[in-house]
Amino acid sequence: MVRARATVRDLRRQNRSVLLTALFLDGPLSRLQLSASTGLSAATASTITGELLDEGLLTEAGSVESDGGRPRVLLRVNPVFGHVVGVDVGETGIKVELFDLAMTRLSTVDLPVAAVRPGPVSELVAAGVAQVLSASGVPASSVLGVGVGVPGTVERGTSAVVHAQTIGWDAVPLERMIREAGVEPPLFVENGAKTQGQAEMWFGAGRGARHAVIVLVGSGVGVAVVTGGVMHRGATSNAGEWGHTTIVYGGRRCRCGVRGCLEAYAGAEAMLGRYREAARDGSSAPDQVSALEELLTSRSAAARRVVEESVGYLGAGIANLVNLFNPERVVLGGWAGLALGARQLDRIVAATAEHALRHPYAQVRIELGRTGPDAVAVGAATLPVAALLETGADPRSARRAG
Repeated sequence: MVRARATVRDLRRQNRSVLLTALFLDGPLSRLQLSASTGLSAATASTITGELLDEGLLTEAGSVESDGGRPRVLLRVNPVFGHVVGVDVGETGIKVELFDLAMTRLSTVDLPVAAVRPGPVSELVAAGVAQVLSASGVPASSVLGVGVGVPGTVERGTSAVVHAQTIGWDAVPLERMIREAGVEPPLFVENGAKTQGQAEMWFGAGRGARHAVIVLVGSGVGVAVVTGGVMHRGATSNAGEWGHTTIVYGGRRCRCGVRGCLEAYAGAEAMLGRYREAARDGSSAPDQVSALEELLTSRSAAARRVVEESVGYLGAGIANLVNLFNPERVVLGGWAGLALGARQLDRIVAATAEHALRHPYAQVRIELGRTGPDAVAVGAATLPVAALLETGADPRSARRAG
């Protein structure tokens, strides 16, 4: 196979990407620190940072003393160069958040969802984007992109298509529908477990790890697998459907139609369903979050049994991930995962140890996510940032050129 030779333009783009990534994730840094951390020559670092300063992508952020010379100027990604929006499309609600490029949250809105149907979801996403921009006075022209985290898998082509069997979505052209609903900035659609995974890898409990598994437990169950610092997607981006691996042969019917899936035992919807069956009593809680809190704090024998079983199933499921992927870190997140883990992490770890092989288990650390219950939205907001860092160019420019 003949490989295409890299051009000067390719090299320049790669160098811009390397410098921007270092400054975004580790800045502020001086030019000398940038040269040392990226391996680029001092002359190259100086030339490219000069270009980026002229374009407004970078800004000065004070100075630090040097050894015997003039103070060194610190540089950082300019927080007001543009803004990004993150959207979490959940099964009971949609969260929309606006950030500057320092990932400072400027505005947020939560919109309840009566039924997760593509049409209403698209309209709510568009309404939420309009609301966060209006609340903060940010014009749509300032938005580098809108990232959307969704249940199910995302098929990429000219426009993102979503397959989410558990909620009845089959080849839904969600990106086109959101665009038609009135969202103008570039759109980036991704599986919600993967956006949470990116948030934890960039800012949370996964930071610094090269091999990690980030678990999402919400209404359902999912996972993001990072190997060698790269998100594992599989042949058609379906990798990570951990919730639909079989944990009990011939067991409970899962929402996907198959029996015995992990999601039929460890997801919040399944936990609450099993509790209703065991207690033969409906919860008075107004929503799933409140109902799970009620379950976790209940002293009834039925509640304790459901929680204990759920901890065991979740630990066994995590042990499967440890045996399969040999991660150095497992991060438990998702609104239900955080609620359960805050009370039961030691028992989840013990259940994992009971079911995992000793050697890979000895290499892993299991901890709670640090980016909070809105990690899917935070991670979704990083999608346009990732495009900026990867190309070294403004995503809005590509859209205008197209």
